[in-house]
Amino acid sequence: MAGGNQPWTAARRGDLRHAGPESMTVTLGELLAAHGHVVADGAMGTQLFAVGLSAGDPPEAWNVHHGEEVRAIHRAYLRAGADLVVTNSFGGTSFRLALHGLQDSVVELNTAAARNARIEADAEMERAGRRLLAAGSMGPTGELMEPLGNMSAAACAAAFAEQAEGLAAGGADVLWIETMSDLDEMEAAVRGARSVCDLPVAATMSFDTAGCTMMGVTGSELAERLGGLGLAAMGANCGNNIPDTEAAVISMTAASTGTPVISKPNAGVPVWSGDALIYDGTPEVLAAHAHRARAAGVAVIGSCCGSTPAHTAKIAAVLAGDEPPPDIDSAPPSAPATEDRLARRRTRRRS
Repeated sequence: MAGGNQPWTAARRGDLRHAGPESMTVTLGELLAAHGHVVADGAMGTQLFAVGLSAGDPPEAWNVHHGEEVRAIHRAYLRAGADLVVTNSFGGTSFRLALHGLQDSVVELNTAAARNARIEADAEMERAGRRLLAAGSMGPTGELMEPLGNMSAAACAAAFAEQAEGLAAGGADVLWIETMSDLDEMEAAVRGARSVCDLPVAATMSFDTAGCTMMGVTGSELAERLGGLGLAAMGANCGNNIPDTEAAVISMTAASTGTPVISKPNAGVPVWSGDALIYDGTPEVLAAHAHRARAAGVAVIGSCCGSTPAHTAKIAAVLAGDEPPPDIDSAPPSAPATEDRLARRRTRRRS
């Protein structure tokens, strides 16, 4: 990235909210106050695979080398009715980018990711007169925190701080920490992000193991531990299936922490259809989830892996009352992990 780029210089000083265009005049809280709910976008990765990303290649590099393809995906979600698009920066920490020899390009790639989303959000605001948000995706490092692994809390926070600087420089409106399994990593990510900018922070975990995260965290535990951090929103994304994600977010709303709750489940589960791997959750299935989640008090609703702008359009239409909710019942969630199992995991995390 050129040293004379003014947004990056400003973000490094930490003296501004974000360095994006001046047209951004809304926050997540303001959108929720105006509409009662916010429609978030859907999958980025599977959409990139559909336009040529090869397995094993870093999606974040496409922000620079295939920016128009990335922007077209953001544009499609916005035109489908999304109020919030999430940047193509899920694996944008130095830990993840090091797997591709890109650990020295953290700021450049994250700045480009946020700028791509910012461009499309601003264009759609001008076209349709809607107030929209660009959320800076920050996924897990892929490392285990000490003592289970080698990553210290300080190193973790520093990695997320570096990523947050790039996202702020590119014009993100909110930092979107997602698909986490470990509350310690989540808290380190929040600390790191807040150390370099004052963007609001939202955070979600993935409930993919018997109704818990891989590290044994339940939805109610997430709400209890993160409820006092002053987050813009918290919730669940990705996960093992829609029912487990739905159960987790409903338990968060029941905790009544006052923090808005997010639900972005996958489009069902991946199944083989001939030689293609597809997700079995139709737009109607996700719209039915959206209706149930909203009725339970969930405020920010979108979708994750395997979803498309068609899923977003159906979710938006149902939540707006333009279409009736599909008559599709939810399957039961996975049997919860036993208390003994959770206790063993907590002991391993804290010993």
